[in-house]
Amino acid sequence: MSTIDPGERGTLEIAHGVVRKVAERAAATVPGTAKAPAPPRIAGLGRGGNGAAVRVSGAGNDVDLALDLALHYPAPVRDVVDDVRSKVTGEVERITSYRVRALDVTVSALLPQSPSRVR
Repeated sequence: MSTIDPGERGTLEIAHGVVRKVAERAAATVPGTAKAPAPPRIAGLGRGGNGAAVRVSGAGNDVDLALDLALHYPAPVRDVVDDVRSKVTGEVERITSYRVRALDVTVSALLPQSPSRVR
């Protein structure tokens, strides 16, 4: 078997869509985060309930993330957001080798632990 010079092996590019999925999944594993309810369907169109929504930007090996998520009420917001920042940064950097330069978190909803029984 011949040995190939590492400089001749080619390149690996990880799309921002992959970084987004890694960040969304990492945020969803943090205790206290919640899936937002599904928006109403219009003419049969719509999507299911979802967890964090992430926007990715940046160039080279540096990425900036903007995360929008819902938390369970009465979760300690500051503590959960700190845990989300740590988990998302760690997982994105571990899995993709990109450096998270900035991570903005917006808590867009506080949802009850269990759904209400009355609709």
